[in-house]
Order: sequence, then C-alpha cells, then structure tokens
Amino acid sequence: MLTATSMKTHGCGEITKNEIGSEVTIAGWVSAVRDLGGIIFVEVRDKSGLFQLVSDPSKNPEVYDVFQKLRDEFVIKATGKVTLRPEETFNDKLPTGEIEIYPVSLEILSTSAVMPFPLNAEDVSEDVRLKYRYLDLRQEKVLNCLKLRHQIVKTIRKYLDEHNFMEVETPVLIKTTPEGARDYLVPSRVQPGKFYALPQSPQIFKQLLMVGGIERYYQIAKCFRDEDLRADRQPEFTQVDMEMSFVEQQDIINMVEGLLKEVFRIVGYETPDKLPVMTYQEAMDKYGSDRPDVRFGLELFDIGDIIMESNFEIVKDNLKKGGIVRGIKIPNAAHYSRKEIDDITKLAISYGAKALANIIYLDDGTAKSPVLKFLTEEQAAAIKERAGAKAGDIIFFVADKPKVTYDVMGRLRLWFGDKLGLIDKNAHALLWIVDFPMFEYSEEDNRYVSVHHPFTMPNKEDIDKMETDPAHCRSIAYDIVYNGNELGGGSVRIHDGEIQKRVFKALGLSDEETQEKFGFMINAFRYGTPPHAGLALGLDRVVALLAKTNSIRDVIAFPKNSNAKCLMTDAPAVATEEQLRELHLRLTVKTN
Repeated sequence: MLTATSMKTHGCGEITKNEIGSEVTIAGWVSAVRDLGGIIFVEVRDKSGLFQLVSDPSKNPEVYDVFQKLRDEFVIKATGKVTLRPEETFNDKLPTGEIEIYPVSLEILSTSAVMPFPLNAEDVSEDVRLKYRYLDLRQEKVLNCLKLRHQIVKTIRKYLDEHNFMEVETPVLIKTTPEGARDYLVPSRVQPGKFYALPQSPQIFKQLLMVGGIERYYQIAKCFRDEDLRADRQPEFTQVDMEMSFVEQQDIINMVEGLLKEVFRIVGYETPDKLPVMTYQEAMDKYGSDRPDVRFGLELFDIGDIIMESNFEIVKDNLKKGGIVRGIKIPNAAHYSRKEIDDITKLAISYGAKALANIIYLDDGTAKSPVLKFLTEEQAAAIKERAGAKAGDIIFFVADKPKVTYDVMGRLRLWFGDKLGLIDKNAHALLWIVDFPMFEYSEEDNRYVSVHHPFTMPNKEDIDKMETDPAHCRSIAYDIVYNGNELGGGSVRIHDGEIQKRVFKALGLSDEETQEKFGFMINAFRYGTPPHAGLALGLDRVVALLAKTNSIRDVIAFPKNSNAKCLMTDAPAVATEEQLRELHLRLTVKTN
C-alpha cells in the first residue's frame, strides 16, 4: 500500500470501493483520453495501476477546461471523492473498474512530447525500446518484471538473514586473475601502466571471508565478463552469491532448495521438499547436456557396443579413437519425406555433426536405411531394441568426439521436443547436476582448463588423477537446473594450499605464475582455513525465467544491447585526449 505523501494519498491501482465517499488525491501519467460527446474520461496510471477520472462541463467547468488540455503521458494530479460507476460501465478487467472520480481539482504537473513509440505495442523494435528505456519502463510488462525482481531480491535477503547469513560487499576494482572469461580492465591513473580488473565473480574474496571467520556470507553482487553476448548474457550481470564454512555439498544443496522454495512461491509454484539429483555423466548420456530439460522424454541411447561388433568401419574407427555414438528415437516419424529428413540432417550439420545417420521403421515393420548393409540381422534387431523403436518410428544417430556428439544430439533433442510439442510450457522441472569433471581439454589453448573454476575441490577419490588422468578427475561441484537452464552453480572449495597448488599446476601454471596471480590466496590458506563451499545464482536469469521472458534484458532496468552498447546513453564512448593522457594511455586504433 502506498504511504501517503504531500502530493497524493493513494496509488491509482490501490483505491477500492471502501473509499467510496472519501476524498482522495492521486497523481500519475495520462494513459488514455476519451471524449464522449462532451463528457471526458481520462485513465491515469502510476506503478500501482489505473484509475478513471471523469469530467462533466455542467458540474465543474474549470476542471473541464483542464481536461480538454490533457494528452497521453501528461503528468497530472487530481483530487475528488470516490464514486461508484454506473453498473453498465463497470470494467471487469481493472481492479478499480467499478469506481471513478469526478475531480474537484486537476493540475497538470508536466506535459509530454509525442511519444516515439506507443506504450504496450507489440511491434516496437528492441533498439527503439532501449534507446528510450526510460519510456519503456512505463510499459506494464517491463514494470512487472522489475516488480518481480524486487520481490525476489527481498525474499532472498529475508531468507538468508533468517539463516544467519551476513551481507558483505567485496571490491569491484581487483587484480586480474584467470577465471575463464575475459576481464574488463580499468587503467590506474596513480600507478601508470597498471590495471585493475572488474570482478567476474567475488570468488576469491568470499573464500577469504571464510578464512576471516565470517562463516555465512552472501551478496547481491555485480559481476563483469567481456564476452560475446546472447539473450541470457550481459557484460554486467547480478549474482546471488553465497558461501558457508564447515559444510559439505549436501548442506549447500539443502540451503539453496529452501531458498528456491521461497522464491518460486512468489509465482505460485510449490517446489518439492527434495529435488532430484543427477550426475553429470548421466545427464550427458541421456540428454546430451549438463543442463537437461527433463520436461519431456526423447532420451538418448548408446549403441557403441553394438556398432563395434558390426562392419560399420568408419564409425568403429571413430570409436577406437575415443569417440562415442548416441541415438534418439522419434516416434511416429516414418512418414517424414526425403526433404524433411535432409533438412534435419542439415540442421545436425549446422550444429557441428559431420553426418546424421538414420534408420526408418516402416509401418509394415521392416527397416530402411543405408547403414543396414553394415549390420547383421541380430545387430539391427539389437539397435531397434536398444532404441525402443517400433513400426512408424525413426532413429537418428551421430558418431563423433564426445563433446560434438553430446552437443549435436542434445540440441536435436530440444529441437524435436519443440517441433513435436512435447514440452509442457507450464511445467517446473528443477534438479541438481553433480559430479562434474574437474578439467576439460581446450583445443584452442592446448591445455586443460577448469570446468567450473580453479578453486573447486577435486573428488577425494580422484585427487591423484590430476597428474595422471586429468580428463577423468571429478570435482565436488553442483549446478541447479530449471527447465533446461542453469540457474546457478557452485562447489566445495579447496581449503588446502597444497591441493590448490596441484590444481594450478594441472592447469599449466608455473610456480612463479601461481605466486604472481594467487600468492595472496595461497598465503591466506596457511593460517587455518575452514572447509567451505558455496554457490552463485544468476539473479537476472532467475527473474527472466519466472517472468517467462526470453531475454534477461527484459528484467534489467538499463541493459546493454547485443553489441554491449547502451543505446540510451551511447556508452561506451570515446575518451578525450586529456583523459587518455591522465591515464598514460595512447590509442593505436581509430575510433568513430
């Protein structure tokens, strides 16, 4: 409920029939003006909703004169008694649709130029909306997203406060450290030639807070990553960051499940008391993704062992080199035309596949496929049984490196799920993914890199694999997934300096590089470090998914576009020569 101010007593959407006969004052924007043969109706809007004002020239000529001057988006203030509308004019679509005011006074607080786009129109380009974001914020759908974000943040703070967490701010100007993405750098004026970095996350500092004895920390933290953008990325984004001492993986899971229960309750969804848990390898094998959408079936299946017994030499050679085969069964798809199958094959190739094989099971029960010539009847029957295929189905399969095969088949699965209408858009599928690999090999860097980050604790059973078999070293890491989207992730952290050094060595960092980049952290671990673990939720993504919008830009007050540009302020902008001189910088590229 609005707290009364000197300028208005009620929000436009908060007046009820209980106020009939009472004098109220409202203020807001003119949303619509309708002149019906002398009597003028005006809808006035603020963040709480809409309310109708009416003026009859025979009742109050002075107020009527002001009504005649009103245009869309003028800011006005009106005072009058609340009255019941005639029953035939009730508006069931508005909470205030049964009441109205004949103002005894009306003041124009501010006029408006013609709007560059109509509010609540569906066909306005995003670039126009972002250029005039301050006007876009007036739209109901945008305002509702920000209201939801506020409710979620308020709920998170309340929950964590009740569970004895302390909110602590960490620095924004930090030392650049390798955390996976590209850093934003900030030149230092007072230390020429040196740079700060904007934090990709508060990772190092929250671990040092655990060393400092804080025990339970959280922060609604701004993070920065200089990477290519997409719908769910922004150069600056917000995390719900948390860390706990003297805990294990299950303690974090329990805490986050309780938090999400409160957050999801805001949109009317009661989460289960215990969420399903799936290993990383199971997720990849069944769904081709470490953030599987489990709202529908079409699970992948493995036929590598059957192929190895066949004469399908080109696939066998791939398997011998460490490749895998994964297939997917599409029910009742034998009627697909040759063109449709070719289009699906082209789609798989666009995802990275070299080829997409298929077996069609005709209505009479016979199988049709060029690959059958490489298989015995028993092998063909074994594939059909493995796939659970029957007459009228098609199976598609890919053989390649694990990364390529999983990615292609996982994306094909989602494509078929959408094409066949198998995804329940009203479902809420939350689950945990655990036992992530500790490392993955980067072809680009020609070395192993961290799957999560270099401060993740390796599985105790696999610690010695860091040197001997890093590809099969598991970590104590976990992600929370919702409807095929990663909401957040975390891990049990390394609290032993010697293990941390071994991880850095496995990542290709020399002792000198480790000391230069992380010496302060290694040194801190020498002074009694508690076991600790944590997790970060992507706040923007959580809000966007619960608001059922496709882009996190819709839930950020002033977002950048897909080129990391603020169209409203025209940032980033050119620095002056004087600014560059003060920073001891000289540009070697031309700027527009």
